[in-house]
Amino acid sequence: MRAIMVAGNWKMNGLNADAEHLTQAIIDAGLVPASPEVVLFPPFTLLTTVQQVAKGGSLRWGGQNLFWEAHGAYTGEISGAMLRDTGCRYVLVGHSERRQIFQESDEIVLRKVKAALHSGLVPMVCIGETEQEYLEGRTQEVLRRQVEAILPALGSAGQQANLILAYEPVWAIGTGKTASPAQAQEVHAFVRSLIAAKSPDIARKILILYGGSVKASNAKALFAEPDIDGGLVGGASLQAAEFIQICQAAHAVIRGL
Repeated sequence: MRAIMVAGNWKMNGLNADAEHLTQAIIDAGLVPASPEVVLFPPFTLLTTVQQVAKGGSLRWGGQNLFWEAHGAYTGEISGAMLRDTGCRYVLVGHSERRQIFQESDEIVLRKVKAALHSGLVPMVCIGETEQEYLEGRTQEVLRRQVEAILPALGSAGQQANLILAYEPVWAIGTGKTASPAQAQEVHAFVRSLIAAKSPDIARKILILYGGSVKASNAKALFAEPDIDGGLVGGASLQAAEFIQICQAAHAVIRGL
Protein backbone atom coordinates (compact mmCIF):
# COMPACT_ATOMS: atom_id res chain seq x y z
CA MET A 1 0.00 0.00 0.00
CA ARG A 2 1.26 3.45 -0.95
CA ALA A 3 1.48 6.14 1.69
CA ILE A 4 -1.32 8.65 2.12
CA MET A 5 -0.56 12.36 2.22
CA VAL A 6 -2.71 15.33 3.23
CA ALA A 7 -1.46 18.70 2.02
CA GLY A 8 -2.88 22.11 2.86
CA ASN A 9 -2.55 24.91 0.31
CA TRP A 10 -3.13 28.19 2.12
CA LYS A 11 -2.88 30.19 -1.13
CA MET A 12 -2.70 33.99 -0.53
CA ASN A 13 -4.11 33.88 2.97
CA GLY A 14 -2.83 34.43 6.48
CA LEU A 15 -0.46 36.50 8.56
CA ASN A 16 2.24 35.31 10.94
CA ALA A 17 -0.16 34.92 13.87
CA ASP A 18 -2.47 32.78 11.73
CA ALA A 19 0.41 30.59 10.57
CA GLU A 20 1.58 30.07 14.13
CA HIS A 21 -1.92 29.16 15.32
CA LEU A 22 -2.70 26.74 12.48
CA THR A 23 0.65 25.00 12.60
CA GLN A 24 0.58 24.61 16.38
CA ALA A 25 -3.00 23.31 16.29
CA ILE A 26 -2.02 20.56 13.87
CA ILE A 27 0.94 19.58 16.01
CA ASP A 28 -1.15 19.64 19.19
CA ALA A 29 -3.72 17.35 17.57
CA GLY A 30 -1.11 14.58 17.63
CA LEU A 31 -1.39 13.93 13.89
CA VAL A 32 2.35 13.73 13.44
CA PRO A 33 4.53 11.69 13.51
CA ALA A 34 1.62 9.27 12.89
CA SER A 35 0.58 8.62 9.30
CA PRO A 36 -0.55 10.23 7.06
CA GLU A 37 2.24 12.61 6.11
CA VAL A 38 0.96 16.15 6.56
CA VAL A 39 2.35 18.99 4.45
CA LEU A 40 1.58 22.71 4.63
CA PHE A 41 1.98 25.14 1.74
CA PRO A 42 1.87 28.64 3.27
CA PRO A 43 2.64 31.90 1.43
CA PHE A 44 6.34 32.67 1.13
CA THR A 45 6.17 35.27 3.92
CA LEU A 46 4.96 32.64 6.39
CA LEU A 47 7.46 29.88 5.64
CA THR A 48 9.84 30.96 8.38
CA THR A 49 7.02 31.05 10.93
CA VAL A 50 5.93 27.52 10.01
CA GLN A 51 9.55 26.42 10.17
CA GLN A 52 10.01 27.87 13.65
CA VAL A 53 6.87 26.19 15.00
CA ALA A 54 7.29 22.83 13.28
CA LYS A 55 11.07 22.43 13.25
CA GLY A 56 12.26 19.14 14.66
CA GLY A 57 8.94 17.35 14.20
CA SER A 58 7.41 15.30 11.42
CA LEU A 59 5.18 18.01 9.97
CA ARG A 60 6.47 19.05 6.53
CA TRP A 61 6.05 22.25 4.55
CA GLY A 62 6.71 23.59 1.09
CA GLY A 63 6.51 26.57 -1.23
CA GLN A 64 3.55 27.43 -3.43
CA ASN A 65 5.72 28.14 -6.47
CA LEU A 66 9.30 28.61 -7.66
CA PHE A 67 11.19 30.05 -10.62
CA TRP A 68 13.11 27.86 -13.03
CA GLU A 69 16.42 29.70 -12.65
CA ALA A 70 18.66 29.32 -9.60
CA HIS A 71 19.39 33.07 -9.21
CA GLY A 72 19.54 36.30 -11.17
CA ALA A 73 17.66 39.45 -12.11
CA TYR A 74 14.14 38.06 -11.72
CA THR A 75 12.36 40.55 -9.48
CA GLY A 76 9.56 39.02 -7.45
CA GLU A 77 10.59 35.40 -8.07
CA ILE A 78 11.94 32.80 -5.66
CA SER A 79 14.36 29.93 -6.24
CA GLY A 80 14.44 26.35 -5.09
CA ALA A 81 17.49 27.06 -2.97
CA MET A 82 15.63 29.84 -1.18
CA LEU A 83 12.81 27.43 -0.39
CA ARG A 84 15.25 24.83 0.88
CA ASP A 85 16.79 27.53 3.09
CA THR A 86 13.47 27.81 4.94
CA GLY A 87 13.29 24.06 5.48
CA CYS A 88 10.97 23.26 2.58
CA ARG A 89 10.84 19.69 1.37
CA TYR A 90 8.10 20.19 -1.23
CA VAL A 91 6.95 22.77 -3.76
CA LEU A 92 3.70 23.16 -5.69
CA VAL A 93 4.13 23.38 -9.46
CA GLY A 94 1.53 24.03 -12.13
CA HIS A 95 -1.43 24.80 -9.91
CA SER A 96 -4.47 25.65 -12.01
CA GLU A 97 -4.40 29.23 -10.73
CA ARG A 98 -0.82 29.53 -12.00
CA ARG A 99 -1.75 27.95 -15.34
CA GLN A 100 -4.85 30.12 -15.84
CA ILE A 101 -4.14 33.49 -14.20
CA PHE A 102 -0.41 33.61 -14.94
CA GLN A 103 -0.56 31.69 -18.22
CA GLU A 104 1.95 29.01 -17.23
CA SER A 105 2.30 26.59 -20.13
CA ASP A 106 3.16 22.89 -20.00
CA GLU A 107 6.70 23.87 -21.03
CA ILE A 108 7.02 26.27 -18.10
CA VAL A 109 5.66 23.62 -15.72
CA LEU A 110 8.32 21.15 -16.91
CA ARG A 111 11.07 23.74 -16.44
CA LYS A 112 9.88 24.37 -12.89
CA VAL A 113 9.68 20.64 -12.14
CA LYS A 114 13.27 20.20 -13.29
CA ALA A 115 14.37 23.23 -11.23
CA ALA A 116 12.69 21.79 -8.14
CA LEU A 117 14.35 18.41 -8.58
CA HIS A 118 17.72 20.06 -9.18
CA SER A 119 17.28 21.96 -5.90
CA GLY A 120 16.50 18.79 -3.96
CA LEU A 121 12.80 19.57 -3.60
CA VAL A 122 9.92 17.21 -4.32
CA PRO A 123 7.56 18.90 -6.79
CA MET A 124 3.83 18.34 -6.33
CA VAL A 125 2.59 18.82 -9.88
CA CYS A 126 -1.03 19.89 -10.27
CA ILE A 127 -3.07 18.73 -13.24
CA GLY A 128 -6.74 19.09 -14.10
CA GLU A 129 -9.33 20.15 -16.63
CA THR A 130 -11.50 23.27 -16.68
CA GLU A 131 -15.28 23.12 -16.46
CA GLN A 132 -15.57 23.76 -20.19
CA GLU A 133 -13.15 20.95 -20.98
CA TYR A 134 -15.04 18.68 -18.59
CA LEU A 135 -18.40 19.45 -20.20
CA GLU A 136 -16.90 18.84 -23.64
CA GLY A 137 -15.70 15.40 -22.56
CA ARG A 138 -12.03 16.34 -22.93
CA THR A 139 -10.83 15.38 -19.44
CA GLN A 140 -8.58 12.53 -20.61
CA GLU A 141 -7.23 14.57 -23.52
CA VAL A 142 -6.19 17.43 -21.21
CA LEU A 143 -4.70 15.17 -18.56
CA ARG A 144 -2.77 13.17 -21.15
CA ARG A 145 -1.20 16.36 -22.45
CA GLN A 146 -0.34 17.64 -18.97
CA VAL A 147 1.10 14.33 -17.75
CA GLU A 148 3.07 13.56 -20.90
CA ALA A 149 4.61 17.04 -20.68
CA ILE A 150 6.32 16.14 -17.38
CA LEU A 151 7.28 12.55 -18.21
CA PRO A 152 10.85 13.60 -19.14
CA ALA A 153 11.37 14.60 -15.49
CA LEU A 154 10.24 11.28 -14.02
CA GLY A 155 12.82 8.91 -12.61
CA SER A 156 13.80 5.83 -14.57
CA ALA A 157 12.49 2.31 -14.01
CA GLY A 158 13.53 0.81 -10.69
CA GLN A 159 13.74 4.20 -8.97
CA GLN A 160 11.35 5.75 -6.50
CA ALA A 161 8.94 8.27 -7.97
CA ASN A 162 10.66 11.66 -7.67
CA LEU A 163 7.52 13.76 -7.78
CA ILE A 164 3.89 13.77 -6.66
CA LEU A 165 0.82 14.43 -8.80
CA ALA A 166 -2.31 16.22 -7.64
CA TYR A 167 -5.41 15.91 -9.79
CA GLU A 168 -7.54 18.99 -9.27
CA PRO A 169 -10.55 19.36 -11.54
CA VAL A 170 -10.64 23.13 -11.95
CA TRP A 171 -14.44 23.13 -11.82
CA ALA A 172 -14.24 21.77 -8.25
CA ILE A 173 -11.66 24.14 -6.80
CA GLY A 174 -13.29 26.53 -4.32
CA THR A 175 -16.74 25.90 -5.80
CA GLY A 176 -18.07 23.40 -3.30
CA LYS A 177 -18.45 20.89 -6.15
CA THR A 178 -16.53 17.65 -5.73
CA ALA A 179 -16.04 14.72 -8.04
CA SER A 180 -17.67 11.65 -6.55
CA PRO A 181 -15.24 9.04 -5.20
CA ALA A 182 -16.03 6.83 -8.21
CA GLN A 183 -15.44 9.69 -10.68
CA ALA A 184 -12.19 10.69 -8.99
CA GLN A 185 -11.00 7.08 -8.86
CA GLU A 186 -11.63 6.65 -12.60
CA VAL A 187 -9.52 9.70 -13.40
CA HIS A 188 -6.77 8.75 -10.98
CA ALA A 189 -6.56 5.27 -12.51
CA PHE A 190 -6.28 6.85 -15.95
CA VAL A 191 -3.47 9.15 -14.81
CA ARG A 192 -1.64 6.20 -13.25
CA SER A 193 -1.97 4.32 -16.54
CA LEU A 194 -0.23 7.21 -18.32
CA ILE A 195 2.71 6.90 -15.90
CA ALA A 196 2.69 3.12 -16.34
CA ALA A 197 3.25 3.56 -20.07
CA LYS A 198 6.71 4.86 -19.17
CA SER A 199 7.39 2.80 -16.05
CA PRO A 200 4.97 0.37 -14.40
CA ASP A 201 7.25 0.37 -11.35
CA ILE A 202 7.03 4.12 -10.87
CA ALA A 203 3.29 4.04 -11.56
CA ARG A 204 2.82 1.67 -8.64
CA LYS A 205 4.80 3.94 -6.31
CA ILE A 206 3.84 7.47 -7.32
CA LEU A 207 1.43 9.37 -5.08
CA ILE A 208 -1.57 10.91 -6.85
CA LEU A 209 -3.60 13.21 -4.60
CA TYR A 210 -7.09 14.52 -5.21
CA GLY A 211 -7.87 18.22 -4.85
CA GLY A 212 -11.08 20.13 -5.34
CA SER A 213 -13.32 21.02 -2.38
CA VAL A 214 -11.93 18.27 -0.17
CA LYS A 215 -13.52 18.52 3.27
CA ALA A 216 -14.07 16.43 6.37
CA SER A 217 -17.39 15.08 5.10
CA ASN A 218 -15.97 13.56 1.91
CA ALA A 219 -12.31 12.93 2.69
CA LYS A 220 -12.60 9.36 3.96
CA ALA A 221 -14.64 8.15 0.97
CA LEU A 222 -12.19 9.76 -1.45
CA PHE A 223 -9.05 8.50 0.27
CA ALA A 224 -10.41 4.95 0.46
CA GLU A 225 -10.34 4.61 -3.33
CA PRO A 226 -7.40 2.46 -4.51
CA ASP A 227 -5.70 5.06 -6.73
CA ILE A 228 -6.32 8.14 -4.56
CA ASP A 229 -3.38 8.66 -2.22
CA GLY A 230 -4.68 11.56 -0.15
CA GLY A 231 -5.70 15.12 -0.80
CA LEU A 232 -4.50 18.60 -1.66
CA VAL A 233 -6.81 20.73 0.47
CA GLY A 234 -7.54 24.39 -0.24
CA GLY A 235 -10.00 26.44 1.81
CA ALA A 236 -10.56 23.77 4.44
CA SER A 237 -6.84 23.83 5.30
CA LEU A 238 -7.31 27.33 6.74
CA GLN A 239 -9.71 25.99 9.38
CA ALA A 240 -7.75 24.05 11.98
CA ALA A 241 -10.62 21.84 13.14
CA GLU A 242 -11.72 20.94 9.61
CA PHE A 243 -8.20 20.22 8.40
CA ILE A 244 -7.48 18.06 11.44
CA GLN A 245 -10.64 16.04 10.72
CA ILE A 246 -9.47 15.49 7.14
CA CYS A 247 -6.12 14.23 8.44
CA GLN A 248 -7.94 11.97 10.87
CA ALA A 249 -10.02 10.57 8.00
CA ALA A 250 -6.81 9.72 6.17
CA HIS A 251 -5.45 8.06 9.30
CA ALA A 252 -8.62 5.97 9.56
CA VAL A 253 -8.21 4.79 5.97
CA ILE A 254 -4.62 3.79 6.64
CA ARG A 255 -5.72 1.76 9.67
CA GLY A 256 -8.59 0.20 7.73
CA LEU A 257 -11.28 1.69 9.97
